[in-house]
Amino acid sequence: MSDTPEEIRTPSTLTGSVMGFPAYGGRSEAIGEVHSRPHPPIEQPRALIQLAFMTEGGAAVDRAVLSELSRRLGAAAPDRQARHHAMNWGKGTLRWERHTEFSTYLYEGPLASTGRSPEESPFGNGFSPPGTVISGIRLEIRKWTPAAEKLIAGFDASSLCYSLVENEKAAIVTDFRQDGDGLTRILVLERGLTPQRTGALCQRLMDIETYRTLALLGLPLAQSLSARVRRIEDRLAAITAAMKAPDSRNSQELLAELTELAAELEADAASSLYRFGASRAYDGIVAERLLALDEVAVPGYDTWATFLQRRVAPAMRTCRSVEERQANLSRKLTRATQLLRTWVDVEVEKQNRDLLASMNNRARLQLRLQQTVEGLSVAAVSYYVVGLIGYLAKGTSVFGKVVAPELITAASVPVALLVVWWLVRKARRVHE
Repeated sequence: MSDTPEEIRTPSTLTGSVMGFPAYGGRSEAIGEVHSRPHPPIEQPRALIQLAFMTEGGAAVDRAVLSELSRRLGAAAPDRQARHHAMNWGKGTLRWERHTEFSTYLYEGPLASTGRSPEESPFGNGFSPPGTVISGIRLEIRKWTPAAEKLIAGFDASSLCYSLVENEKAAIVTDFRQDGDGLTRILVLERGLTPQRTGALCQRLMDIETYRTLALLGLPLAQSLSARVRRIEDRLAAITAAMKAPDSRNSQELLAELTELAAELEADAASSLYRFGASRAYDGIVAERLLALDEVAVPGYDTWATFLQRRVAPAMRTCRSVEERQANLSRKLTRATQLLRTWVDVEVEKQNRDLLASMNNRARLQLRLQQTVEGLSVAAVSYYVVGLIGYLAKGTSVFGKVVAPELITAASVPVALLVVWWLVRKARRVHE
């Protein structure tokens, strides 16, 4: 293993041009991605300790930890945009890598004289963690000798996984249980592996343990949501049963309750969306890493793939089942809400129809009343007009009684009625 400090970066030559032509902005990241996680060459015998921390506090906390470690070592801190960094630590190397929701710190160093993992690791010597630990691994690489093979007996036989990899040039052993420090023990016995292949194998094994732990984070959430989904399913069944009784149902109350159930379900689905999606992605990574191992079974022992398939697959199916139940229940709630809203709209239309009919009856009564008042108004106005004509007729008596005033008044009555009726009719037509 090289003792020179290193930091993995995208080569600067990728940010310029290609044969003098300007390069696309994202070209350097796309090309550099395949080189973003190089496998460190590892000599044997060697011990590796990797801790994975959940970084709820964000990248700033990681940078603060790395800056403090770099200051203690008198080395330059990593770039703010860096996702990988390596530095010497005693006789070994400390490597840091940032992921989406966690970061890993890997110390690689020689085995202690007692045969256990290195005692001068940075963890516990004033190391300030950037978050809570989600995964811890203690991996030992040894020459495949009869003495080293006896170490297999120190693992739990009930969950022991023992298989051959790398064209049977190495054996990988673990029981997926934690030791006194809370670390998962992994033993690699090799015979003839190059440092590069040893580094690739160790990286693959640590990825399997880290990502299978992260994948299983969705299981407690799925178990807690399962009971709530079941309650919503039962309530939906009761509401749909009540919807079938049109005489006794209260559509407004049922619609309000359906809306509350839909809001509760959508809130749960939104809160679990990321975790279930991340669990699927992590489970896919574990499957890829197990497939890349190309294990050869050792008679009498489980392979890593067989053991994890038997233990992890049911948990992943539980997560997928709850997620699918949420999606199906959401669709059913939507259909029930649409159906009930249609009934409510029909009821509202019926109410509007009855209201319009009532308004029509009221308008008809008002028209009849208006016509009655109109007839009375013609009579009243005609009475006043005839009265005025009577006064005028009486006034003509000073010139002599040619015609009696009573006759003039009597003769003006039908004329006044016709004229007033005609004027009122004309005014109504103008308004219409």
